Amino acid sequence: MKRRDFIRSSVIAGAGAALSVRFEGLQAALTGNAVKVETAPDLVAVMGGEPEAMLDKALEALGGIGKFVKKGQTVVIKPNIGWDRTPELAGNTNPKLIGALVKKCLSAGAQKVTVFDHTCDNWQKCYASSGIEAAVKAAGGIVVPGNDEQYYSREITLPQGVTLKKAKIHEAIADADIWFNVPVLKNHGGAKMTCAMKNYMGIVWDRRIFHESDLQQCIADVCTWTKKPVLNIVDAYRIMHQNGPQGKSAADVATVKSLIASTDIVAADVAALRFFNQVKTLELDAVSHIGKGEALKLGTTNLDNISIKRIKL
Repeated sequence: MKRRDFIRSSVIAGAGAALSVRFEGLQAALTGNAVKVETAPDLVAVMGGEPEAMLDKALEALGGIGKFVKKGQTVVIKPNIGWDRTPELAGNTNPKLIGALVKKCLSAGAQKVTVFDHTCDNWQKCYASSGIEAAVKAAGGIVVPGNDEQYYSREITLPQGVTLKKAKIHEAIADADIWFNVPVLKNHGGAKMTCAMKNYMGIVWDRRIFHESDLQQCIADVCTWTKKPVLNIVDAYRIMHQNGPQGKSAADVATVKSLIASTDIVAADVAALRFFNQVKTLELDAVSHIGKGEALKLGTTNLDNISIKRIKL
């Protein structure tokens, strides 16, 4: 079976409430497709479990949390917390996933784990309504705001950028030893899809240039920052398939119970697009920042060129 078929047979069920996607024949699709290599795969796709369990399996397949976090390091986790929405509406990253990742980092010996986002709605409401603030604190991490320019005291240059040549970056992520990029997969009115690459917009202060210039190119440009995330973890437990990025109701949401993890941000977004296409068709060309990212040598859009491990829970 070809890698382009690694996500198959989904049927949308339900009306009025959140849609759910059934993976018919998924076990057969996975049979014989486990990557048999001595090193970790380039990308892991986990399906059918709760966020904590899927994170466990993904990290195990990639070599464990200790491969990414070393004792004494300061860690930043960057989810999407942009909107004053509850977890069921899928406007933000699943709080259970963020809480579990905070625990993993601390168990690996991280000195401090910080979580933030440059929100679109009121940051305090976003942090509370999303459930992320409570999950982070319960796990032993801390949250910091990203609502004021005073937090964006580090200006970076982007020599590889085509349109965006510099940006002010949040001090938490600039000063951290490492960071994890943990977006939610959803529809976006401007970028068409928001995932790992688009999630970078939450680490910068002035986002007007993105919208006033070439949004898709600026998204690719900011991802050329030399301080790459140690891992991109895509939350696809629930997918907002329409009316993004805020959503209007549960009718905008499909529950697919999936997670993607990869160090290749372009490949992660391509795989995420294939999950998205199980709910609503969206062409790769429409999400052009992904191809622009490949042109900037940030990763590959050809999943046939990388090793993928699929795990069904």
